Amino acid sequence: MSDAEPLQSTIDDPSGARTVATASVAPSGPAPSAAQGRGSPGSGWLVAVAVVASGVALLVLGLRVGGAFTAALPGLPDAGPGTTRALPVFRLLSDGLATVTVGMLVTAAFLLPGDGRSVSPHGYLLLRRAGVAALGWSVTALSLMALTASDLLGQPLTTLGPATVVSFATTISQGQSLMVQAALALTVAVLARFGVSRGLAATVAVLALVAVLPPAFTGHSAGAGNHQIAVTSLALHILAAVVWIGALIALLVVRRSRLLADAAARYSRLALGCFVAVSVSGAANAAVRLGSVDQLWQSRYGWLVLGKLAALLVLGTLGAIHRSRTLPALRAGRRWAFGRLAAGELIVFAATVGLAVALSRSPAPVAEAGIDADPITELLGFPMPTAPTAGNLLGQPLPDMFFLTLCALGIGGYLAGVRRMRLGGHRWPVARTASWVGGLLLLAATTNLGVARYAYVLFSAHMAQHMVLSMLVPILLVGGAPVTLALRTLRRPADPGVRGAREWLLIAVHSRLTKLLTHPLVALGIYTASLFGLYFSDLLGVLMRSHLGHLAMLTHFVVAGYLLFWVLIGVDPGRRRLPHPLLVIIHLASMMAHGFFGLVLMQTTTVIAPDWYLAVHPTWASPLLADQKLGAGIAWAFGELPAVVVMIVLIRQWIRADQP
Repeated sequence: MSDAEPLQSTIDDPSGARTVATASVAPSGPAPSAAQGRGSPGSGWLVAVAVVASGVALLVLGLRVGGAFTAALPGLPDAGPGTTRALPVFRLLSDGLATVTVGMLVTAAFLLPGDGRSVSPHGYLLLRRAGVAALGWSVTALSLMALTASDLLGQPLTTLGPATVVSFATTISQGQSLMVQAALALTVAVLARFGVSRGLAATVAVLALVAVLPPAFTGHSAGAGNHQIAVTSLALHILAAVVWIGALIALLVVRRSRLLADAAARYSRLALGCFVAVSVSGAANAAVRLGSVDQLWQSRYGWLVLGKLAALLVLGTLGAIHRSRTLPALRAGRRWAFGRLAAGELIVFAATVGLAVALSRSPAPVAEAGIDADPITELLGFPMPTAPTAGNLLGQPLPDMFFLTLCALGIGGYLAGVRRMRLGGHRWPVARTASWVGGLLLLAATTNLGVARYAYVLFSAHMAQHMVLSMLVPILLVGGAPVTLALRTLRRPADPGVRGAREWLLIAVHSRLTKLLTHPLVALGIYTASLFGLYFSDLLGVLMRSHLGHLAMLTHFVVAGYLLFWVLIGVDPGRRRLPHPLLVIIHLASMMAHGFFGLVLMQTTTVIAPDWYLAVHPTWASPLLADQKLGAGIAWAFGELPAVVVMIVLIRQWIRADQP
């Protein structure tokens, strides 16, 4: 089935084709009786009502316990009870619709088997319902935009004009994030209604996950000290939670399918990973917001955190029951066992989401203590560091959960692959393992040790960080040949209709996008543009002012360098195979571009990103232009050693290729 028309006619045609669709997805064997748990036609609605009631009840309770209903101080503008009560309700509704959208898309794309290049009939139904949920999500995001403007400005909705809302949506970070979320959700709604390819379903699922994130970068955590942990941990927490809850909802939608047993087994493994991610990220975020352990029982915010912790323990217990009892029951044909336990699990999930929304509206102990009063801390997420020394550069860590998580998963996954190779009786070069692990350890050190602090306030330290991330780290990562290892060790799913990690990796490696990005001129252009485009425009100052922008910039350094060195010295499949003389020429061109960039930067007499560096310039530092000259010198001289290493590897590969 390669397009939407035959599948849609199979499902929706009232003249008899619906019977065909029903037969194709109906469970095999005799139909279960009511005693077996099929339930009455209204049982699904009863579960839905219970879920909504649980979420709303815990939301109201959490708001009261957390003090969100406390009246505004005299003399301060107040938006009125309408906004105060409607805002958390719409937030809960928005979160619920986002969760349903993500869960149905993830299930259709990754948990259910497909029909060739197309999703299965059940997958198509999930796509259609995800489109409806995404449309509602977009509408609630727009409603939240108006309610948030009313709340922040202290004006009732009745007196809030359209011009004020538009201004809020275009100039204030909270409004911008909601506007972006509404636009992304609307895009998801449109894409989910057209086409049935599994690739499109996967793309829309990823887009929906991206759409969940914008408000996370402008809420409580974004304003907290040490937002390197707070923002990233909240983003990971939200992503894991919506996948965990949403996929369970989607499985309940297809609970009568004969495919449920296999899909539930795949979901169980996914849910275990989500449980770990939610636990770790939630603990990290709570630690930042609480400030100290005793605030767990001494503050209202801490009481809500304890409530979420209790709910998480219940959900973990239910998940263990799923793995030990429900999955064997499903394999034995008792599908009712899954629906009964999953319905109870969803009620607990709804209560947890209600508590989470109440937390977002409740004052945290860190904010009450006024830690963010320092303008430098508000900008950086940490106080101004002292003058740099070797100990300060290597000590005084600045943990960033994004890169810590990335490096931990990268090292753990790679070593697991090497172990699987050895258990299978195959050898894997120790040099490749050392190269990959060394690259990720260097990445973690550059983004989490003291040098990361100084990269925020000194142009020279930032440039040193840039050079390491765009040259040394990528060379080491490319030397690890991670794609080759993954293709040799990732297991194929038992069901040939399901695309596992190996199948998606093969699709990505041989995709048109990969072929475009690994074109020598494109890879060289991306690498060169990241040098000149960032520093000879206003882009650097813009990216430094937001944690998301800073993460995107550092990630781009690594990716741009990886693409170039993958083209030059990579051994993984997917890259363009070019004659070695041409590769040498490309490498020489990159060296010339890098050297020219350093010379131009050294001759620059104007301060780069002056708005940022004037705001964070330390009193103990040299003048801005002097520090900029030092950074230019680092950029000009840094590329010599990595360039020589790459040239040696290229010549060695050339010699081996010419040997008979």
